[in-house]
Amino acid sequence: MASGILIVDKPEDWTSQDVVAKLRGALHERRAGHGGTLDPMATGVLPVFFGRATRAVEFFEHAEKTYETVLRLGLVTDTQDITGRVLEQRDAASVTEADVRAVLPRFLGPQKQVPPMYSAIKIGGKKLYELARAGQEVARPARDITIHALELLSCAPPDFTLRVHCSKGTYVRTLCHDLGAALGTGGCMAALRRTAAGAYTAAQAVPLADILVHPAPESLLLPVDTLFAAHPALTLTPAQEKCCRNGASFTLRFTPGRYRLYAESGEFLALGEVRDGRMETVKSFFAI
Repeated sequence: MASGILIVDKPEDWTSQDVVAKLRGALHERRAGHGGTLDPMATGVLPVFFGRATRAVEFFEHAEKTYETVLRLGLVTDTQDITGRVLEQRDAASVTEADVRAVLPRFLGPQKQVPPMYSAIKIGGKKLYELARAGQEVARPARDITIHALELLSCAPPDFTLRVHCSKGTYVRTLCHDLGAALGTGGCMAALRRTAAGAYTAAQAVPLADILVHPAPESLLLPVDTLFAAHPALTLTPAQEKCCRNGASFTLRFTPGRYRLYAESGEFLALGEVRDGRMETVKSFFAI
């Protein structure tokens, strides 16, 4: 059975769940899930986890993301992107590259962001986009996000291309909306491409169309331990391996922290953590 992580270059007009459903059939593996939703209009890096690797999705939930997005000034929509209903149009011809560069630092660092109505966040048991489609707007609590980097890449007024490096939970279309408000013209997101998700980049991503015609798509899977590459590797002794496979901790006088645990055969066994001189399994990945 297929097990590993497939870095997909998601095409436009596909939902993330559509991609997962299609790949379940292509790889003949029902256990599959993606590592972070991309809107249908967005393209780019979408890690999809298969088989035993689905056990690792929880560790990817907090991964930082990098995007390239197009901010279109002078246009305000109900979805905060160009797919929505136009609420307002203004003349943005007077906005210069210098104006945009001047406002970007205001949006750097930890901050609060109010999520858009057209989102899958639930309030009172209902998804916000369901309420929005019914013509309702409700108060949404602001969420803590961090914009680590915000760079202007190119200008073709009223469009300005930005690179955004941000924390989990950041809505780039809301960032575009807020940037437009700060510039006094209004704005929305005209395009979005995810160029990195965690340690995975666009250079590793395979277009969905290529995966679907590949004679052996399972060969494109990355091992699940690539997700934990930032943690040091540790090869266990046979006695330690036995403890690990049985879910038992064992004495290990190593620096506290997390480690990738391997058998002497090279098999990736688990993500472990040293606490108070003992190695404990955080999550196992070996075949039973």
